[in-house]
Amino acid sequence: MSKLYELSDLGVSIWLDDLSRDRLNSGNLSDLINNHLVSGVTTNPTIFEAAISDSAEYRSDVSRLADEGLGAEEIIAELTTADVRRACDLFTDLYDSTGGYNGRVSIEVDPRLARHPQATLDQAKALWAKVDRPNAMIKIPATKSALPAIRDAIAEGISVNVTLIFSLERYQQVIDAYLSGLELAEKKGLDLTKIHSVASFFVSRVDTEIDERLEKIGGQSALEMRGKAGVANARAAYGVFLENFVDSVRFRDLEDEGANIQRPLFASTSVKNPDYSPTMYVDQLVARHVINTMPESTLWAVKEQADLNGDTIRPNIEAARNTLDHILRLGIDLEDVFDHLEDEGIERFNDSWEDLVHAVQDAMGQ
Repeated sequence: MSKLYELSDLGVSIWLDDLSRDRLNSGNLSDLINNHLVSGVTTNPTIFEAAISDSAEYRSDVSRLADEGLGAEEIIAELTTADVRRACDLFTDLYDSTGGYNGRVSIEVDPRLARHPQATLDQAKALWAKVDRPNAMIKIPATKSALPAIRDAIAEGISVNVTLIFSLERYQQVIDAYLSGLELAEKKGLDLTKIHSVASFFVSRVDTEIDERLEKIGGQSALEMRGKAGVANARAAYGVFLENFVDSVRFRDLEDEGANIQRPLFASTSVKNPDYSPTMYVDQLVARHVINTMPESTLWAVKEQADLNGDTIRPNIEAARNTLDHILRLGIDLEDVFDHLEDEGIERFNDSWEDLVHAVQDAMGQ
């Protein structure tokens, strides 16, 4: 049995962290869905920048849309939502058979709006309407200023993928925004069974940043902790998930009205350090309701060499918290780490967005 089937049987949904016209036209995405258990897709500005900049598949559409009088950013909206719509259609059967649990495709709001809640909400509503598929998800970065937009999007009945989560504190705030949005949606009389959300907790970037700081501290105690923070942080986050969706009276009341859990999604799961196992952010993060979104290279590594040993999160939540406490005692300012990673993530997506705009402008002959 393929490791992918074993991982799925353990309760982990496999989502692909990539989308392009090439994947759609070649049948690659259909093959991954039908034969390799891919049950969702996530995208971000960096993914679309690479897809549109490096492929000739989009050139005729860019020319046609430019001739129709659209500007570069309007063309980007047309291209990306068209790809997401097609991908959503490929997942329709899975979406229907799982009641919306899987079969999801995410598209992100303009990252430049990450600290502007009303503009974020306005674009979330516009993207939701433009994709016009019930199995779409709108990605909203988990900046503090965007929390009201997350709440209000949920209250409008929009399914949301909350992205760029690094800290347990911010994760709790994201959960509160989701639950508050559901409560508002219930008051409006919306069907809560149709509203879904995932909370995307980033993993490998945490190790990259903390490993560098541990190496600056030096000494055996610090160096022994390299490669441990990312998994520990994610496992501790799953503990927060359990507290809010399994053991919570607040959610139980909403669940009685048909509300869905906000599933934990582990993102940034390709290793950045070649000394680490290419599947460490998959096989060390196994539990029911988990989504692991991975690039195709990680997918194939998991298929061939994942070391799966049942649930690797629940039995290790307390140990994960102890690991984070130990890293703190070594002198790592985790709050500063997470603030830095959030700022860096927004900046990277901003840069990718600007590169994408320039690439489309070049294709338009501007």
